[in-house]
Formats: sequence, C-alpha cells, structure tokens
Amino acid sequence: MATKEIFHGVPGILRPFKEFVESQGLKKGDQIVYYGVPGTCMPFVELLGFALRSLELEQVFVPFVDESRAKMLSHVENVGMQAGVAAVALNPRAIVIMGGLSMPNVPVKAEQVKAVMEKHAGAATIGVCFMHMFEKAGWLDSLSFNCLIDAIIDPVEVTK
Repeated sequence: MATKEIFHGVPGILRPFKEFVESQGLKKGDQIVYYGVPGTCMPFVELLGFALRSLELEQVFVPFVDESRAKMLSHVENVGMQAGVAAVALNPRAIVIMGGLSMPNVPVKAEQVKAVMEKHAGAATIGVCFMHMFEKAGWLDSLSFNCLIDAIIDPVEVTK
C-alpha cells in the first residue's frame, strides 16, 4: 500500500521531489525529462529543476509529448533554470509528467502520456499536479506513477 504524506508550501513540493529523485540512484549526467504545457508548466519545471541542480543531472523539457521539440534545461547563475538548445537524444532515467497536460483544452490525451511512459519503461515516473488535476481528468485510472505530488493552491489571497 502506498504511503501518503502531507507537506506545505513550495518546499513541500521541492523537497519530496528531490528526495524521490535521489532515492532512484541517478548519477551525474543521467537524464530526467519533464513533459508539460509550454508557458504554464515551465515555471514549475524550472522550480523542480532548480531543486535538482546540485545533482548535476541532464534535465530536459518536452513541450506536450512532442519529443522532437525537446529543450535542454541548464542552471544560469543568479537566474535559475532556463530552457536552451535542443536535446540531442532522449534516454531518461526518470520522467516527470506535469498536471497541466491533463487540463481541459490541452491537446494531450492520457493515452499519449501512457505511450510515452511505455516507451521509457525503465524510467522512474513522477507526476506533479495541482488541485487534483490528474484525478479530476480521470488520468489516474490509466496512469501509474512511482511518485505523485499533488499540491493545493487554495485559497489565493490578493490585496489591492
């Protein structure tokens, strides 16, 4: 039976993420590939990638599930993680599926994500979503993650 833990804030996303990646025995130069929606998922991918910067992994962002458009992520001093040049080849030891892919009106289906996961069957699978998006979209019926981080951003307070 899977264990569920509750954490808080941004560190509550990043620390368990890094701990899980570390537990997979990835070594310097191993590849972790993030699949997500351009723009909306990228800030979260940059945060996740920044949390792993000391591990010296090769980090790659794939827009949607189009691996032909993969971009390398690199740490830019005094800035953070940034997308850059195209990746040469994908050979992930871990893949991260961002919850934005499961949002309504995003042109990705659970079957496409499942095909990516099967293509990289030896890779650890991590799901990162907000507000139970994978569950709401019904993706947890067909996708299984080695680690699932489901964060809540509620309430959001705005003062003007």
